[in-house]
Amino acid sequence: MKNSYSSLSVAIEDLQKNGFTEDFNLVGEGIESKNLKREWKAGELDVIKFYRFEGMTDPGDNTILYLIETHDGQRGLLVDVYGADQGEISPELIKKLSLHHDE
Repeated sequence: MKNSYSSLSVAIEDLQKNGFTEDFNLVGEGIESKNLKREWKAGELDVIKFYRFEGMTDPGDNTILYLIETHDGQRGLLVDVYGADQGEISPELIKKLSLHHDE
């Protein structure tokens, strides 16, 4: 796991090789893995690290890549739009993800 990556795709490829194989998505109470057909609430996961990527041509194309480990041992990646409206996400998950935005 490197301190930085040249692009989102390079990061994803390297991190998957290092065991972060699940593809997580945001849902109302936490995250989900469609592959495992499973959801975890904010209290059931930890954000291990994150990487920010800025769009080359449009600053609005900023993304953030979270490395997540669930308390039952699943490791994976969550890609989100950086600085966007969080919509219907639980306050607990927003707090957990926001802590890392400020580091």
